[in-house]
Amino acid sequence: MSQSAVHRTIDAIWRIESAKLIAGLARMVRDVGLAEDLAQDALIIALEKWPESGIPDNPGAWLMTAAKRRAIDMIRRSKLRDQKYEEFGRGAVLYTEEDIHIGMDGEVGDDLLRLIFTTCHPALSQEARVALTLRLLGGLTTDEIAHAYLVAESTIAQRIVRAKRTLSSLRVGFEVPVGDELKERLTTVLEVIYLMFNEGYTATSGGSWFRPLLCQEALRLGRILAEIAPGEPEVHGLVALMEIQSSRFKTRVNGAGEPILLMDQNRGLWDQLLIRRGLTALERAQKLGRPLGPYALQAAITACHAKARMASETDWARIAALYEALSRVMPSPIVELNRAVAIAMAFGPAFGLQIVDELTSAASLKDYHLLPSVRGDLLVKLGRMDEARIEFERAASLTRNARERELLLNRAAECLSIEASTAKKFHEK
Repeated sequence: MSQSAVHRTIDAIWRIESAKLIAGLARMVRDVGLAEDLAQDALIIALEKWPESGIPDNPGAWLMTAAKRRAIDMIRRSKLRDQKYEEFGRGAVLYTEEDIHIGMDGEVGDDLLRLIFTTCHPALSQEARVALTLRLLGGLTTDEIAHAYLVAESTIAQRIVRAKRTLSSLRVGFEVPVGDELKERLTTVLEVIYLMFNEGYTATSGGSWFRPLLCQEALRLGRILAEIAPGEPEVHGLVALMEIQSSRFKTRVNGAGEPILLMDQNRGLWDQLLIRRGLTALERAQKLGRPLGPYALQAAITACHAKARMASETDWARIAALYEALSRVMPSPIVELNRAVAIAMAFGPAFGLQIVDELTSAASLKDYHLLPSVRGDLLVKLGRMDEARIEFERAASLTRNARERELLLNRAAECLSIEASTAKKFHEK
């Protein structure tokens, strides 16, 4: 394997293992910023050694062992109290593969969940909580987080640095809160898990259309939250949303890894168990008797798709109504863009295009690739191929996901081909 191929493999491993690594280290050193530094040190060691020695059989265990050794060295160098050193040393047995699986599975006291609640501490601003948690748990770069929030990368970087300093200075406990404190942090925790899932569902950048392992981790954390906060409808709403969307994984790409859009997917291959779990979670949210929040409303939208045996049977009028309700509880240009798609499907592309055209002046969507992508799709349906081609080409220039770029350029090429064919028939007449 070439050195560049090894580095790509290491990058993929890091995205999978970094959250577990940082969470486990944070529990030991009680400092989120220091835990990330130790994890990064382990990554650097891997980048130095693995190209020569090869990728270990259990890279997660290898990285944890390397990071724990660095932690022990750090404590020695800093000459902490003998008692503190002995206390840490007693728990510093090197991880085995079995330890990794046992330590990272299932319980409510799960390190990853503790890390989410630590980074969502009320001492931090809402924006800082989300940015820090996505960085540490989602494995997202500051650039990817900035793209998700449509803000400058430097802004995200500053938020993360300040957040880590604040947590360190306050010596925030590494634990899952209870009672009122749990409710206080729950909104941000839900947002972080939602964004983790979204990044996995459609990767911001890279060569893969989606990152199923990140989706699975977000879903697992959501299920744990539903156990410790069963009276919160939005927790069940988010779980329902993730369960139903996860049901489509087998049909979202073809054998070559190319994206398959929702309306073209083979619904017979959707995972019916996950759909049933999702519908049950949505029912739990509805039975709690409170108005549906943004996650439950989005779950209701995905449920409309899940219940339609064929794409042509989709209840687009209901979906449009649900997006209207969503726009009231979570107003945003992106929600409006999705509402435009639903209206176009229910009542015709001209109605959807009218809404999309109004959104072109929204500053936050200036570099959002799905705006020209949606506009291009509506223009195709209206037979305006030349304009559609321009929109797809613009969308391709804005996305940083290689698979999505390829899809959009193919759509632009199709528009050009149809346009040429139409012109040829016209001249033949």
